[in-house]
Amino acid sequence: MLWRDRWLAAMVSWLPILLFVFMWGIFSAGIARDLPIGVVDLDHSALSRQLTRDYDASPTMAVTASYGSVEQGSQALRGGEIYALVVIPSELEKETLRGMAPTVTAFYNSQFILIGKLINSAVMQAQGTLNAKINTLQNMAAGVDVPLQALGQAVPVRSQITPLYNSNSHYGQFLLPAIIPAMWQIAIVITTIMALSAETRRANGNTAWPGQTSWLGQTPIRALVGKLLPYTGLFMLQGALFLWGMYVLLGWPMHGHWSILLLAQCLMVLACQGMACLLYLVPLDATKAMSFAAGLTAPAFAFVGVTFPATDMPGFALFWRALLPATHYLDVQIHQVNHGQDWYQAMPQLAALLVFGVTWLLAFARVKQLAASHAQHDVDKKVKVNVNLDLNRAAQQEDRA
Repeated sequence: MLWRDRWLAAMVSWLPILLFVFMWGIFSAGIARDLPIGVVDLDHSALSRQLTRDYDASPTMAVTASYGSVEQGSQALRGGEIYALVVIPSELEKETLRGMAPTVTAFYNSQFILIGKLINSAVMQAQGTLNAKINTLQNMAAGVDVPLQALGQAVPVRSQITPLYNSNSHYGQFLLPAIIPAMWQIAIVITTIMALSAETRRANGNTAWPGQTSWLGQTPIRALVGKLLPYTGLFMLQGALFLWGMYVLLGWPMHGHWSILLLAQCLMVLACQGMACLLYLVPLDATKAMSFAAGLTAPAFAFVGVTFPATDMPGFALFWRALLPATHYLDVQIHQVNHGQDWYQAMPQLAALLVFGVTWLLAFARVKQLAASHAQHDVDKKVKVNVNLDLNRAAQQEDRA
């Protein structure tokens, strides 16, 4: 049944792997580099040219255009040709030599959250580098003969940023471990709905009665579990391949216990399957079930708390977040990968995944109800057939008489 349905076969075999490779390809560069910016140099001095070279020397930015006026630069920024526009004021060098503090203005679109953050940091770093050079030369001109001492007076406080868990600030390592479970959750729910719908279609045949559930038989719970158990194994294999790809093949750091991660994946798979059973068995309509599944699971990445902290989410977002198995699984994964938590520390998240067992209990009650309804329908059909036979016999006897 599984391998005869091409979509089902794709959902449990090559399609999730292809999505993983595709997402890794998007973020494989890891760090955004050479973001195009424009410069409006109104000073045209040696100092302004040095500042432009400092901007271009930054690995994050690349000065790709120079404009004669702010209006031209603003038009290019609004048109998406550049990500930032730096305006160097006139008399920059003259005011600097006088000991004044001229203002260099940088414009960027902060709606591009990641790009805006990188541009702002790179501009501040380049500007700080130039300021340090100027102050160092001023200190040496004032009588400080030792360059290091002059530099120390120019930059009395230095900052050093040391990432604790992502030493290279690799965006793929930051985003992919959250994107993959969020996408995987959608795939599990949709595949389960497709499997149940395919079984219903096969049992339905040419029967006119809608919602045919004859495949449940006399033991509906066993039939449901037996139907979904092979898919559970295939989903678990997918999850193990994802972990192997990220933390073995790509070599990303893993400080926790594989057994805890695999158990959390198993509980997440069962939770997603239980949700999918309810979404399909209640309406017995694949289209409605797919719509409900998409509405529930599609925004999962926004609620997992990776790109936006869960502590700052409103109450409704936290409620929606609690309804998604992927969020509880990701709590386990992040703590295992980064912090190496033990079994006792992982128990709250594992217990939250166990709560989704309620969906299975409700699904079992629903299939028992459907099986009983189908059995009653068969009885009514037989009674109707017997009545029709009796009426036909009576009519034949009357004709003979």
